[in-house]
Amino acid sequence: MGEWIGRGRKARRCYGFDEIALIPGLVTINPDEVDISWTLGPYKFECPILAAAMDGVVDPRFASLMGQMGGLGVLNLEGIYTRYKNPYEVIGKIISASTEESTTSIQSVYQEPVKEELIETCIKKIKAAGAPAIVSVIPQRAAALGPLVQEAGADIFVVQSTVTTVRHISSQYEILDFAKLKKELKMPIVVGNCVTYEATLELMETGIDGILIGVGPGAACTTRGVLGIGIPQVTATIDAASARDFHYKQSGKYVPIITDGGMSTGGNVCKAFACGADAVMIGSAFARATESPGQGHHWGMATSHANLPRGTLIKVGTTGTLRQILHGPAIMDDGSQNLIGALRTSMGSCGAASLREMQLANIIIAPAIKTEGKIFQQQQHVGMGSH
Repeated sequence: MGEWIGRGRKARRCYGFDEIALIPGLVTINPDEVDISWTLGPYKFECPILAAAMDGVVDPRFASLMGQMGGLGVLNLEGIYTRYKNPYEVIGKIISASTEESTTSIQSVYQEPVKEELIETCIKKIKAAGAPAIVSVIPQRAAALGPLVQEAGADIFVVQSTVTTVRHISSQYEILDFAKLKKELKMPIVVGNCVTYEATLELMETGIDGILIGVGPGAACTTRGVLGIGIPQVTATIDAASARDFHYKQSGKYVPIITDGGMSTGGNVCKAFACGADAVMIGSAFARATESPGQGHHWGMATSHANLPRGTLIKVGTTGTLRQILHGPAIMDDGSQNLIGALRTSMGSCGAASLREMQLANIIIAPAIKTEGKIFQQQQHVGMGSH
């Protein structure tokens, strides 16, 4: 597989969302009658969309609202909400910094230590609102914080870093044993991120309950520029789905994959499911909600890294409420609102009655699909020409 890129070296061709399109089915279904529910561990959720664990997107209030609307808002337990008693004052400092000072400002803010009592407070706020509490930490803190998070009442534990593997090597710190962590904690564990068949399969074999797929596609992420690594999301999702299906045949355990990043419109969300995703995780689209804590600003989780930041502060603006972005009615014509409506309509057009059937939708390579016949939209910067 692959093509020659030089003497003795081959490279595999991979694909992103803008390079493919979905083929309508021979049978179509009323969008209101398709099933978009999915399961993670013992839980069944009516909305297969998660809001990313980024401080400009999800705070306890946003997580609560997301949960009440059927989705999941993932709270970063190593963010400003667990470091400061008044995090919104800190957000004001972050978003008011100049472009030249923004990264330094964020690095400074995240030097404040995480406080265990604030972790408990955040989780209890979400639970008190009647929403599921899904929280995220980095692998180096997972073993220490896991029992505390469970005791506080969290429902799902996410262990997330730029690239996660089972076979990590280091002489400077203790390596996280995912199989051991899974045995010690009763709540479902989601691990990420990865982008290859082999890494996905090895992580699933540890017994974890879900995997995040994606390295570098997020709107505020600079990993691909800083480290030069990553795989476009179409190929990454298809490869991970193949690993999931193989693991299911071998073990009888179905481990859902969650495509994380790179989806700013409903069309991209639909394509992710057609490529095999069980759910999707989105950041920038929700950063535009009036209820988001970043007030129309968005920054990556690794922006605060002390030595090698892999994210940046971007302004996305506010365009509507969370309900409009998630469920509509849309007032924008670019596909950035009513993501659930778009998914239902696409599934109906493809003849997919469930997400599992949507994973079997026919896909074509079509790099010109977004520009074909759209010259006026491009010239006037409206609709599909506004991106």
